[in-house]
Amino acid sequence: MSRAPVVAIVGRPNVGKSTLVNRILRRRAAVVEEKPGVTRDRKEFEAEWGGKSFVLVDTGGWAVKGDALEMGVREQAEVALAGADVVVFVADAKTAVTEDDLGVARLIQQSDTPHLLVANKVDGPNAELDIGALWSLGLGEPIAVSALHGRNTGDFLDLLASMLPDYTTEEGEDLPTLAIIGRPNVGKSTLLNRLVGEDRVLVSPEPGTTRDSIEDVIELGERRYRIVDTAGIRRPARIDEPTEFYSVIRARQALRQADVALFMVDGVAGVTHQEQRLADEVRVSGAGIVVLLNKWDAVTTDERLNTEDGLGDRLAFLSWAPVLRLSALSGARMQRLPAAIEMVLENRQRRIPTPTLNRLIRKWQEATPSPARKGKRARIIYAVQAGVEPPTIVLFVRSGQLGEDYLRFLEKRLRDEFDFTGTPLRFFARSRSRSSAGV
Repeated sequence: MSRAPVVAIVGRPNVGKSTLVNRILRRRAAVVEEKPGVTRDRKEFEAEWGGKSFVLVDTGGWAVKGDALEMGVREQAEVALAGADVVVFVADAKTAVTEDDLGVARLIQQSDTPHLLVANKVDGPNAELDIGALWSLGLGEPIAVSALHGRNTGDFLDLLASMLPDYTTEEGEDLPTLAIIGRPNVGKSTLLNRLVGEDRVLVSPEPGTTRDSIEDVIELGERRYRIVDTAGIRRPARIDEPTEFYSVIRARQALRQADVALFMVDGVAGVTHQEQRLADEVRVSGAGIVVLLNKWDAVTTDERLNTEDGLGDRLAFLSWAPVLRLSALSGARMQRLPAAIEMVLENRQRRIPTPTLNRLIRKWQEATPSPARKGKRARIIYAVQAGVEPPTIVLFVRSGQLGEDYLRFLEKRLRDEFDFTGTPLRFFARSRSRSSAGV
């Protein structure tokens, strides 16, 4: 795996760290909102400047005092600082030096890590007069920039690139991607921390603690995976903050890129209508699916029955997905997860030989013809599997149209014949006239 230099962006809350990250990446990758505390976990991005590649780590705001969640954010920032090759300390040029600024400065001074001090929000030459107070931090000359408008950021990046150590890069691994999906507060971040083996993301009883998709590489069983912990996806009517809006967009992007979705359900709360909508979104994405009933060691008998009933009722359309009952917090029954993931990955690659597929479809069609629509009964004259990941079947149809009900019938028959556990199947029906069919 390639080893690129790591650059950590640190500073107290609301000084523009995420805005600077977006400016460096030249895209809106980090969530930005005009209130403190939006970035909570440390989030990593691949970046490049002047022909040099590096890993950019966006951290939550560092604070001297705060509640348990804010202290968790501070700890995450300190972990990022400890693992960095270069630290970029972002300060607000428009405000006086605070106790939090001094606290961050002391941490940097105590380390041997090369650093840069960035005075952000300097929107013009006159504003540069305000940065003199930042010399008191003892971190050298402040670099005046405006992350929002891009002022002087090119010069800053030139200086940053000159400080990056050289690493030999090897061809990166092509790893299967796992996406942890679920509504807020079902234990997604707890699962990621369990799999990674460290407190990679914050865990809090407060719903919505994870605001962005957090990515890492794990070793599970005998295989390595890229794993993404996503923000909880809620229905649009309940997304009332710009922060959550962009977080949900990125969660859905992560889902589209995933090979397998670890779909988490709170075993205590059971399967809600929200899970039903989200599960259908996961199915449509084409990713493989493993359903995880979390907190299973904490459920009562009544809760267990309620969750099992909801699984068979509201998630009946995922009856082909394996279901694991476990506890991400305690690690109970987690040993079954690697085999389930491997089975799903294997089934996503399964191919049906064309002669076999056509023989089976002819048999099923003769026994159960498709329903007539508008006086015409569609007939499948040829079928072929056009792809995998997920397995995709193309049906060439003559004389009418196939309804969704008949496609579901064919899917059920295929699943009875072949092991497609954990993977959706896609069907495409194409009309074919008699002349084009050669009859």
